[in-house]
This record gives sequence, C-alpha cells and structure tokens, in this order.
Amino acid sequence: MSEIRDRKQDHLELCAEGDVEHRGSTLLEQVHLVHDALPDRSLDEVDLSVDFLGRKLQAPILISSMTGGTDEAGELNQAFASMAQKCGFAMGVGSQRAMLQDPELADTYRIRDAAPDIPLLANLGSVQARDHESDAISEMIGGIGADGLCIHLNVAQELAQAEGDRDFRGCLAAIGALVDELDVPVVVKETGCGLSPGSIERLAACGIRWIDVAGAGGTSWTGVEALRGPDRQRALGNALRNWGIPTAASVAYGKRAGMRTIASGGIRSGLDIARAMALGADLAGLALPFLRAYRSGGSRELFARATGLVEELRAITLLCGIGRVTDLQGVSRVQGPELRSWLELC
Repeated sequence: MSEIRDRKQDHLELCAEGDVEHRGSTLLEQVHLVHDALPDRSLDEVDLSVDFLGRKLQAPILISSMTGGTDEAGELNQAFASMAQKCGFAMGVGSQRAMLQDPELADTYRIRDAAPDIPLLANLGSVQARDHESDAISEMIGGIGADGLCIHLNVAQELAQAEGDRDFRGCLAAIGALVDELDVPVVVKETGCGLSPGSIERLAACGIRWIDVAGAGGTSWTGVEALRGPDRQRALGNALRNWGIPTAASVAYGKRAGMRTIASGGIRSGLDIARAMALGADLAGLALPFLRAYRSGGSRELFARATGLVEELRAITLLCGIGRVTDLQGVSRVQGPELRSWLELC
C-alpha cells in the first residue's frame, strides 16, 4: 500500500515541477476559427452552459482526474472541488485503486461537502475494473457521491512503469459488463495517448456513449515515468514519450463515431476549448494547468486561472458570431494539412 502512496506522491511532484509535457502538438493550432466582425449580440448574452451527467455546468470545463490517496491529494481535491463549485465546472477524482485497497483513504477522494452541485466522476483503471466485482466498484462510486464512473486506459504508462501492469486481457469485456451492471454512466478516458477510430468503435459496441480522448500533446505519462524508477523504466519512458494520437484528431474521431466527447490532453486556453468544440467536443478537460496554478499561488491563483479560461471562451464564442457555446460544433473553420492527414484515417 505504501508503494501506491509513494508513487502517487512522486507523480504529483513531477507533474507540478518537472518537464512532463509531450514534445509534439495537440494539432488544435491547426483549427482556425472564422472571425465574425458583426456578431450582433452582447457579450453578456453569450451562454456557456452545458448539461453533463444530469447536471448543468456554467461552462463546458472538466477538472480532469488527478489524484487521491495521500494527505496532499486530499488537500488538492478539496481545493479543486471548491473552485469547481464556484465556477460551475465538472470534476473527476484520481484513480481510486488506493481507496479500494484501503478504505481509510476514502476521505482523500470525498469532496461533496465542498462541491454539492457539480457533476463528479469516480475513477478506476481498466485492469482494476476487470479485477474487481461490480458491487465493490458500485460501493466505491457511492462512497464519494459520484454521478458517473471514469475508467482510464493507460497501457503505455503501465508498460513504462517498472511496477506497472502487463496483462490487459478482458478489459474491454469488463467495461461492457460495468455499463450493464452499474446504475451510473461509464466514461472511458485515455491518459495522454488518445483514442483511435478502432478503439472508439469497440467502446461504442460495448455500450459506451461518453469518451474522454486525453490525446497526445499534453502531459506525457510515459514522460513522467521516465523521470522516476530504474534505468529500464527511464529508457522505455523516454522512447514512448511522444507516443499517441493528437488530441484534435481523437476529438474528430469521437464526433464521427457519434460519441459524446470530452477533449483533454494539452488543453491550455479558452481558444483550445473553442477549437476542440468546433471539432465536436462537448466538454474540455484540464489537469496540469490547475495543479500548477494551485502550487504557484493557492486557491487565489487557481480561481484566476479558471475565470481566465471562461473569459477567453466567452469572448471567442462571440467572435465566432454565435450566442451559445454549444453552437461552436457547427461554426465555420479551416483545418491545417497535418490534421487533415490524421483525419484520413476515418
């Protein structure tokens, strides 16, 4: 158990301070939104609200799954939850594997007192979802008052990690079983390598309707693993550091497959959110910018980062000539050649 806690603390420290970002591009910069010089509406009229998991958000932003299972993780989750409640964002907690193994760690994931109104996602890895009974997982979800379950896929990270999983057989079948057996929606999330058309097709076939693409271009979890552990882990982590499908391409694949899609992986600005929504995303998720904002200046800096994103997104929505952020999905855009090449996959 101490091994998991130590690993979680390593991950927090490395993400907060280290060089952990993908060296490639999300390709969101290849989405050029067309300016409307005559929007004929007031900025105050722009509606950024969206619905997610039966609750209304004030803006289409998810605080992506980060942490839990340590004292600092509990503090961070409380801070993120308070900000989500103030701003009307959704939130996901980090992997609850530690909570399943040690129920005394549950308080590090419980944030409902700080955020009673937000959509909240529980979180478990696909291997742990395969290896635990649905009743135990349901109890885990209920234990934090979550509205849905996020199952994360992190094969590349596990392969780089010296103590990571190596056997991924049966994970897709386990996801399908949970869709049938749980009383809450299941969201499937990658962790920095994106989702291909084929992966999305298989998830759709087993009943998944929401995906979080977590594409290449943001935090590289293989890169994180390259900063810790033995020489073999560092070598493979560096070799796989830039592995994956760019975020922009994965979002477009999700849209074409008819999925409800969360864009994450290198989302850093309101413009990134708008570009992702133009490609078909319903929400956008961020983790690293919020972690670093809190580490830099506490709750004040965290709130400033969040409100800045909302202000940017509201302005860009107006500059596209529309009054609702959900209408970004149909807005005029020009796409660059590298993104068009990725989109030829489907």
